[in-house]
Amino acid sequence: MIEIGKMQKLQIIRKTDMGAYLNCKDTKDRDDILLLKNKVPPELAIGDEIEVFVYQDSEDKTIATVTKPKLTIGELGLLRVVEITHFGAFLDWGLQKDLLLPLREQVGKISKGDLCLVGLYINNSNRICATMYIYNLLKTESPYKQNDRVCGTVYSINRDIGVFVAVDNKYHGLIHNNELYGNFNVGDYIEVRVKRVRDDGKLELSLRKEAYNEIENDAQKIMARLKLSGGTLLINDNSSPDYIKAELNISKRAFKRAIGRLLKEGAIKITEEGIEVMWQ
Repeated sequence: MIEIGKMQKLQIIRKTDMGAYLNCKDTKDRDDILLLKNKVPPELAIGDEIEVFVYQDSEDKTIATVTKPKLTIGELGLLRVVEITHFGAFLDWGLQKDLLLPLREQVGKISKGDLCLVGLYINNSNRICATMYIYNLLKTESPYKQNDRVCGTVYSINRDIGVFVAVDNKYHGLIHNNELYGNFNVGDYIEVRVKRVRDDGKLELSLRKEAYNEIENDAQKIMARLKLSGGTLLINDNSSPDYIKAELNISKRAFKRAIGRLLKEGAIKITEEGIEVMWQ
């Protein structure tokens, strides 16, 4: 069976002035597809096999090409936007006919020149299209373990859950809200730490380093803020997580760890209103 959107080996069934007509070997289906004459290697004869990609041309005719596109069905990748229209965007995928990313398949605002992480699907008209909704196309069998540093592309943002990341542009990853610092947009390429590998293989990610490495950074951040504010900060254990994050851009848990470290070193003291530096 001929598969649209995939590289496959097909047999040359017949030749004409237009080119070679191809089909599956030993098939009873006579809906042969055309490989244009200028794409047919001259040494090939009727009965020989050739590897081709099958898709629809600009006239919506199913044809074959020996050119492998940048993406095939089942793969994910970054493709550049070459044109924006009222019904969608067109992406460069390495073939003469650009790939349509329909408006309903877009996530966030995209512009000409952007790189979009997309997968492929076949629509009701048997045409290959791109989609930015890639959750179901991501894999879970990653090679990573806890505390590995990884990179990936932000492909979705949910204010109630966090930021979804395609690690290596192929594996499931999520930064939960409590591990999220700073502002991100769909399409951002980021480096993160694997906080946990779930039983189902999906990766829980963090923008923070391991806790024992972060304490030093957070402690320095608190000391710098203390000096800027004259030696006193009106933040303590009773302060809300949102307030601490807004003031120091760290979580309440990280704040408490860093405060514990500074207290142990005698760098600060706790007051009724907050914390105070111990000037030397």
